[in-house]
This record gives sequence, structure tokens and C-alpha cells, in this order.
Amino acid sequence: MTRTTRFVSVFALAAAAASVARAGDRDGFSMTVLVDGRAAPEYAARGRIYIEALKGKDFVIRLSNPTGERVAVALSVDGRNVVDAKRTTELAATKWILGPWQTADIPGWQVSGQTSRKFLFTDTAGSYAKWLGDTSNVGTIEAVFFREKRRPPVTVYRDREEQPQDSAAQSAPGAAGTAEAPRAEAREGARRQSSDKLAATGIGDETRFPVSWVEFEEDPAPVARIALRYEFRSELVRLGVLPREDDLYARDRARGFEPSYAPDPYRRQR
Repeated sequence: MTRTTRFVSVFALAAAAASVARAGDRDGFSMTVLVDGRAAPEYAARGRIYIEALKGKDFVIRLSNPTGERVAVALSVDGRNVVDAKRTTELAATKWILGPWQTADIPGWQVSGQTSRKFLFTDTAGSYAKWLGDTSNVGTIEAVFFREKRRPPVTVYRDREEQPQDSAAQSAPGAAGTAEAPRAEAREGARRQSSDKLAATGIGDETRFPVSWVEFEEDPAPVARIALRYEFRSELVRLGVLPREDDLYARDRARGFEPSYAPDPYRRQR
């Protein structure tokens, strides 16, 4: 069945993406978090990819399609689809459609067909997830890429006698649509409790970002999945993702000798 109400096409293309290989690349498909227009440094640790959340800073999510065909991308922040803020599976999620070779910057939560509200690093207490009543998945950003489903060739009959008797039934669209995944709030239980001091995403200023609904039927098997975790620096240090930077840690790394030479004041004047 061709679905016509679950896919969003981005009007505005992003500027050319940097050529530097990112840890968030999967066979050319990529998701990058931009802060102040620059890619946030990524840190591989504990079997995951982390970035540092800078409290109070807006961020943008850049998605790239390296193929010559359209792809659909399910994008979630804090466990919520950024188009409609629902909790679903990636297959049932409303998706972004990227054209061939397209790179697009998603600036925030899509609140209408013309505007979105910017992604904003904040603490859990001030997050959009907190306002929606479920903070069990804060600190996550995930993109799942799907190719377009290839349609079988259509048989053309020369006259009515060659047509099968049940052709009318065969041409009718399927009646069983993809049901929306049940709300997950009832299943979260104890996981709902989260410290209000941990990093999460807020809903910031309004920005113009026009989109439209298009027809697209995805192949149900995703071709790429990219997931990032984000935490404040203090939590990244506690997790061992970043080194400690206090005075005692610096003293513990001190050495008696370094391979260097005495400075030459005359050479500096030349």
C-alpha cells in the first residue's frame, strides 16, 4: 500500500557537508550534530559514540544520502520522533525524505508545515521530554535510513479475456495499514525516573523550516542505523569517555624530564 501521510520532504538543502570522515558514517549514510555550524566532536567509548552537550546551545542534525535514489530517514531525539514527537518503532515513524545525493539540516522539532522549534541542549528538568511526561530515553539521537521499495512490473493485458477474474480485487489497495505502535509510557515502569540534572533536549526558538508530505513506500529492512549519545562534560568524565582535568589529575601525569631544548632569545628576534 502506498502511504501518503507519513513522509516529509525537506525543501531546503544544507550547505555542502564536510569531507572529513565521521564516526557517525555508515556506508556513506551519515548523521552529524552541528553546534554553531560546526560538527560536534565524537568520542568512541563503551561500544557507543558520544558527543558533549553544551547547555544552552542550539544544535542542528545533518542527514546525508550518498545514493542516487530517494531514501527515508526515521529521526528521533530523546526517544521521540522529531516530526510529531511520538514514540514509535523506526518502521512506523513519520520519516524525512532525502532526494538523491541530498544533505539536509534538521534544525528542530517540526511544529507545523512551515516552522520548527530549535533543538536546545538543556537539563532533563527543562527538556521537551519532561514536558511530554517521559524522560526514559533522554540523551539519545538516532537516525535509521530506509531505501525506497521497488515496485514489481505491472502486467498489461491486451483484452478482457486475458484478465484474471479477480483483477478488481488485486488492484484494490491493501486495507491493512501499518498500525501505529502502542504508546510506550505504560511499559516504562521504573525506567521513567531520571535525574533532572542530566543532559536532555529542550524546545527552543521558532525558526522557518517549510516541509511537504510526499508519497513514499520504504523497504522495511533499514540500510543504515546511526546512534549517538550526548552528555554534559561532567558525565562524560564520570563515564570515562573524557579524561579528568582537575589539578590532581594533572599533577599525577607530571614527569621530571621532557625532550626539549633551551629557548634561544636571539633566534626569536630574527
